[in-house]
Amino acid sequence: MERIPEAEWQVMEILWAESPMGAQDVAERLAPATGWSLATVKTLLGRLLAKGALAHDEEGRRYLYRPAVAREACVAGESRRLVDRLFGGRATPLVAHLADTGQLSDADIAELAKLVKELGK
Repeated sequence: MERIPEAEWQVMEILWAESPMGAQDVAERLAPATGWSLATVKTLLGRLLAKGALAHDEEGRRYLYRPAVAREACVAGESRRLVDRLFGGRATPLVAHLADTGQLSDADIAELAKLVKELGK
């Protein structure tokens, strides 16, 4: 799957939470946080359709959009790209970076320890 930029990701989040939905409905949900016009949202929907991230059904004269890919699949792809690009494909330097910069809470560390223990089994 192609990379989904931040603006398109915001549209996908709306549709992963609730779908199918028309362009006007998506625009109304995004407007308070983004200020985007209906035209902008329609452009983003068109890009996502072209990438295969969305599918649509016709209801009269309007399209109802729905995700064609699971959120988990997109998260996996984005995570892989991040680790590949910034950490040479290795997760350990990512975790070390988060620890070094104080971005891991005690709860995060406990979860990581539990995960490592489970992976070792």
